[in-house]
Amino acid sequence: MSVKNGTSARLVDALREAPATVPALVAVALFVVWATSQAGYPVTHWAPGGLIVLALLGLALAAVGLDVRAVPLPVKIAVGCLAGYTVLSFASILWANVPGDAWEGANRTLLYLLVFALFALWPQRGRSAVLLLGVWVLAMIVLAAFVVLHVDAAAGNPARLAVMLPGGRLVYPSGYANANAAEWLMAFWPALLLAREARLHWSVRGLLAGGAVLLAGVALLSVSRGSLYATPVMLVLVFALLPGRVRTFAVLVPVAAGIAAFAPSVLRVGERLEGGQNAASAVHTATTATLLAALVVGLAVALGAAIEQRRSFSANAARCVHRGVGALAGLTLMAIVVGGLAVAGNPVTRVEHGWHTFKVGYSADSKSGNRLVSGLGSSRYDFYRVALNEFAAHPLLGIGADNFQQQYLLHGRSEETPHYPHSVELRTLSQTGLIGTLLALTGLGAALLAAARALRGSDRLGRAVAAAAVAGFGYWVVHGSFDWFWEFAGLGASAFALLGLACALAPRRFSAASETAGSRRPALRRLTIGMGACAALLVALSLAAPWLSQREIESAARIWTKSPQTAYARLNDAARWNPLSDEPYLVAGSIALRFGDLARADHEFALALERTPGDAYATLERGAIASSENHRRAALELLERAARLNPRDPLSRQALRLAREGKRVSIQELNRSILHNAQQLA
Repeated sequence: MSVKNGTSARLVDALREAPATVPALVAVALFVVWATSQAGYPVTHWAPGGLIVLALLGLALAAVGLDVRAVPLPVKIAVGCLAGYTVLSFASILWANVPGDAWEGANRTLLYLLVFALFALWPQRGRSAVLLLGVWVLAMIVLAAFVVLHVDAAAGNPARLAVMLPGGRLVYPSGYANANAAEWLMAFWPALLLAREARLHWSVRGLLAGGAVLLAGVALLSVSRGSLYATPVMLVLVFALLPGRVRTFAVLVPVAAGIAAFAPSVLRVGERLEGGQNAASAVHTATTATLLAALVVGLAVALGAAIEQRRSFSANAARCVHRGVGALAGLTLMAIVVGGLAVAGNPVTRVEHGWHTFKVGYSADSKSGNRLVSGLGSSRYDFYRVALNEFAAHPLLGIGADNFQQQYLLHGRSEETPHYPHSVELRTLSQTGLIGTLLALTGLGAALLAAARALRGSDRLGRAVAAAAVAGFGYWVVHGSFDWFWEFAGLGASAFALLGLACALAPRRFSAASETAGSRRPALRRLTIGMGACAALLVALSLAAPWLSQREIESAARIWTKSPQTAYARLNDAARWNPLSDEPYLVAGSIALRFGDLARADHEFALALERTPGDAYATLERGAIASSENHRRAALELLERAARLNPRDPLSRQALRLAREGKRVSIQELNRSILHNAQQLA
């Protein structure tokens, strides 16, 4: 009972030291909820979450107050620059080809700003910060355990297993294999670094170490090449930039051993599923091995931590152990380098092969062996080429937030139709230009400067939490440099919360004068409150309108077969809620086509083109409608334009060819083909 009371007392003290921890804990719970379903990707998930974060920020301002003078200058610069980047993202609606997408992208950026402000503006102490970070990491570990057990339960049902691991890659619960891997590995690094901290109870350290093994195991089930290449980069950054290298190595050894023990069995699951074989026994073996390795490593680290905490060593003995572990770390590094060269062969040849497969695409990958070592083949080279060309064409302000897809349809070479350039750096350059890039880099640089000050602070536990939080954010940046993680709000919000938490641990100066400054100027205080309330109202409207619009669209999509008129009414409401998006009209036009109402379909698609003149789908459908009604001249103009907007689309080319030959385009056959292609891509 005394231990429990002591823990409760420490928790209460931690919350008194940093009362803003309470709203931040609610935000952490929100991040965990997002992690359970599609990593917060749909706007219907993150937009209402943004309203919750806005309310939490307002609660913190009202209940805790904010001493602006005490906020470190780097944090002020970070918030200011990120706010400037957000404003620029909203301004890009004015020059974006698809203003509805630009609004959504700007709102997502706004969400990240709100999250960062909530976690960075109020000071944290080591105890309150470890509570925040620990709750998130432990919740992710529990979720990872649930996923492992869920996969094991699905092993006997091939159809269910194929949905969770299509092509042998785990996509549950995020829906995208690479985002799945990132979701777990963002928590892996804080778990690993917190497990080394001597001020945490030995049982907690063991739980974190075992949890790190479990997180890595679930990430490995996703067979993400991005995570494979991001991991060594993270290892270099952690050992090069973060203090406590010897302790990091001491915890990393058992964790790495545990991962190595189950890795072959986990990779075997993907190989069997990809080969179309029955993977039930492989799944059982992999999940059992993962859980057993996590348990063994957790117990081993807990035992070592208990010995460290309960036995006092002389300074001389501690130095000897420190030197011994350091020497072992050096030898291990040499062995890894030598072993890696022996396995990889000539490094120049390997680099040349990697560049070749990256540039050529999927076809250049090795057809044998595991996907992780087959090569770097993908369409990313082409995505990056188009993104860089768009930056060169619009260097100052970019093409507008989230406006990559139309440009790729015009200038890309692959058969893919990506919405995003698959790189956070190229997203920033191509969509917000040099001005946006400068704002983003300055803001992130200032935040990292504040985090660096936290790493040198006097609070040892605070230093450990800052290091762990920075590592989690760092993984998101490294892996997100060659994937589209900015668009997964569950990943991006967690990353900015981690960065903000590190900033909150930076040393601050407090003055009694600043606490009463507001009360001396009541008029200024009232003006500030009024302006803040107006800004909050605008933010709430900006987040709520697209969310409500999307809810109406999804509702119409569910009921249109039984109640088409009600569906049309809800789509009209959706169009009013979001006056920039063409999606309500596109959905309404598609419904009208299914009922054979060509006049209504043409009208809806025309309304969509008024909002987004470059929409290839609406243009194609209007051309097909004109052809079916024997309006040959209008059909040719529309179909030629559709082919220009999406030159690699075989359906547009085929429809144009039929129109030029004087034949009518079959709308039914065209839409069956469109539906088939959409199902193939899904």
